[in-house]
Amino acid sequence: MIANILLYDRKPLPHKVTIMTGGSSPPPQIISRMKELGFGVNHLYGLTETYAAGTYCLWKPAWDSLPSDERYILKSKQGVQHLCVEEVDVRDSITMKKVPANGVTMGEVMFRGNTVMSGYLKDIKATDEAFRGGWFHSGDLAVKHPDGYIEVKDRLKDIIISGGENISTVEVETVLYSHPAVFEAAVVARPDNHRGETPCAFMKLKEGFHVSS
Repeated sequence: MIANILLYDRKPLPHKVTIMTGGSSPPPQIISRMKELGFGVNHLYGLTETYAAGTYCLWKPAWDSLPSDERYILKSKQGVQHLCVEEVDVRDSITMKKVPANGVTMGEVMFRGNTVMSGYLKDIKATDEAFRGGWFHSGDLAVKHPDGYIEVKDRLKDIIISGGENISTVEVETVLYSHPAVFEAAVVARPDNHRGETPCAFMKLKEGFHVSS
């Protein structure tokens, strides 16, 4: 809401305000708009089961010289292991092997350490499932880049499998947010007789924009 405030409603801040964001990955376009308004955005990632932040997108000084579009993409990553967590990794959900740090191969984000919950109350089955192989399974699909930074691509339950291809709803939403008319966007799977599933986007336009026929 703040990022999409209309020009005539904007007021300059007396100083830079640093904020932290979590939950779904913030689209780079939103981070860019927040910076224009005087906010510095720090990206954290974690779950209730990991006692909040498990990773932090630590900024590298070398990134300062990159074009602005590239900087905002980097800032939207989930980042590296937080100091309070013993281990965070991206692994194959079945074999439990590490995925290569190539920024392409997807695996599941997993945690372990004393800030990770001990289990779900009175639900042994769910606890055993969540801690398969000695790691807590987050349910988030991600890649690991060569520099060790993690980038979440989608929830395991939300990934769209279309004709055998995995489609990230997060990536499609990021593309939609790049359009100047888009205020909000959400992408889900819809059944398709030929491909099994295809992406379906729900969008809200900014004030003053209209859908053409």
